[in-house]
Amino acid sequence: MGGERMRTNLSSQISLDRVSPKYYKPENTIERSVLTRFEKIPTCIYETVEEGVKNIADEIIRKIRERRSDGKFCTIALGTGTSLRPLFTELVRRHKEDGISFRNVVIFNMFEYYPLSEPNSGSFNQLKELFVSRVDIDAQNVFTLEGTISQEAIIEHCHLYEQRILTFGGIDMAVMGIGREGNIAMNEPGSTTTSSTRLILIDATSRSEAARNLGVDNLPPCSITMGISTILSARKIFLLAWGEDKSDIIKQTVEDKMSDALPASYLQMHQNATVCIDLSTASHLTRIQRPWLVTSCEWNDKLIRSAIVWLCLLTKKPILKLTNKDYNENGLSELLALYGSAYNVNIKIFNDLQHTITGWPGGKPNADDTYRPERAVPYPKRVIVFSPHPDDDVISMGGTIRRLVQQGHEVHIAYETSGNIAVGDEEVVRFMHFINGFNQLFDENKNETIRTKYAEIKDFLKQKKEGDIDTEDILTIKGLIRRGEARTACTYNQIPLERVHFLDLPFYETGRIEKKPLTENDVNVVIRLLQSVKPHQIYVAGDLADPHGTHRVCTDAVLAAVDEEKQAGAEWLKDCRIWMYRGAWAEWEIENIEMAVPLSPEELRAKRNSILKHQSQMESAPFLGNDERLFWQRSEDRNRTTASLYDRLGLACYEAMEAFVEYKPL
Repeated sequence: MGGERMRTNLSSQISLDRVSPKYYKPENTIERSVLTRFEKIPTCIYETVEEGVKNIADEIIRKIRERRSDGKFCTIALGTGTSLRPLFTELVRRHKEDGISFRNVVIFNMFEYYPLSEPNSGSFNQLKELFVSRVDIDAQNVFTLEGTISQEAIIEHCHLYEQRILTFGGIDMAVMGIGREGNIAMNEPGSTTTSSTRLILIDATSRSEAARNLGVDNLPPCSITMGISTILSARKIFLLAWGEDKSDIIKQTVEDKMSDALPASYLQMHQNATVCIDLSTASHLTRIQRPWLVTSCEWNDKLIRSAIVWLCLLTKKPILKLTNKDYNENGLSELLALYGSAYNVNIKIFNDLQHTITGWPGGKPNADDTYRPERAVPYPKRVIVFSPHPDDDVISMGGTIRRLVQQGHEVHIAYETSGNIAVGDEEVVRFMHFINGFNQLFDENKNETIRTKYAEIKDFLKQKKEGDIDTEDILTIKGLIRRGEARTACTYNQIPLERVHFLDLPFYETGRIEKKPLTENDVNVVIRLLQSVKPHQIYVAGDLADPHGTHRVCTDAVLAAVDEEKQAGAEWLKDCRIWMYRGAWAEWEIENIEMAVPLSPEELRAKRNSILKHQSQMESAPFLGNDERLFWQRSEDRNRTTASLYDRLGLACYEAMEAFVEYKPL
């Protein structure tokens, strides 16, 4: 593809509100103190991860040089979560390209899993691979907690670790990420401020998150971790978090009261801690999400809509019943000054939201489309729905897909990955029983291949231990099971099988949780499909908070393909709109919704039926996460909640709604 490098991280640019820099780049100290009045830890918001990482690297290098000029070691405590990876990459780059030396650096690893059967499988190994072995740190200045020692030796081992930190004069800098539970360096909720280095039990959420970070499928149940008091004794602390999935926990850490239920909130006590985040992680901080509560605003349509929805929910009133008094008492008098009266703002936002509702997601032919989310022409449209896994299409927009088909559009479904690791072994056994039985009943030659394979697979599954990777054959069978279910669901939704595309993007096929990085090979698969269909509408996953990261990579593949076609001046793209759906993990906030497709009770039931065609993803699916509900239940709850929100704002009352936001190629 073209001479330029492919842009494979465009999803990181989906900052929906295009937030004004006024809220995250205060011009002076007074402005900063006004904006951050709810924030109890100094917080730096960067537009991109790259910008954030560059600034943190500058500070770390400045400290290392300062200590070197004093003839001293620079002691750094390091974690290994995904948030630190971009920083390690940047520090390694500075070492290789700018000759930055780390000779006077002493590293203390913040935690290690326990018990480890072999020393090279834990977090220290990851720290070495990502950073230590790639720069000039002296190996004897790198210390870690041991995951392989006997239980009897742990207390003494932890005590010696604390002593060793003291012999180096304490920690100059602690650099770490934050877990979904607000845990830091594996200090789980319930940890106290006086805790020192010790052995702790990891809870299920932290375990699954850590397993993903390490790219292993099962992890030891415990961790030997640097205690809260040890971390708080560091002279400087950086807490890093990138991406939308950390936005809630960061808001709680920075703005809520300090509590042992949220260990990261202890940083509020530290004299020199900084939280470093990008715009999408900052999306729930008051100054970004509700700026009118801290400063005078630069009002645009999105922000006004956001403020009014918030005011309605606060006062428990529908839009058209809000009064001047409501605005004045809740910090929104600026809007009255702008519009003259509550009525004028109310009617504007009411109409604005009303125009997002449409029963014609592909556009209504022969209708005035001035205020409709989609164009009336061309009709019918060619549509591609990109589905990261083989069930995301129906989970997230099953009702809309049925509408598009019924309204005569040419709908293609593109399944981006095989989804083969998300199938339980018992499903394989069930299908193998069937194939074997079928073979015995109807194959006179008693096909030996099937008999041998059956015995081989049965044997492997009997011996299989937690964490073992499936054989190529088993992964193929699991992929086939998911293909079969996807075809059944498409047939149920009246989509001809020649319009069902299995892309099997190469990045996914590792057989384990950790995937390969996205490459041009993945993007080119998507480009070929786009060029053959030349769609007028593309639907793509926008739920970037997917805990396994596959949705983000799949979305990046589509956006990179669109970007390449745009650079190449593709004609089809000039008449194409791209809509982002959510539903598997979260829903769009109402202020961002640009198209809301209502579903009747019958349509919601039909949507449920199409989700239920994915039998292998019901009770026994390995990746339901810590949400107890099954996927069809989560999906219905989200769709009903969206509809009920429209209802509470005084708009039409529907059974359920699927919501979309338009993506405009950069």
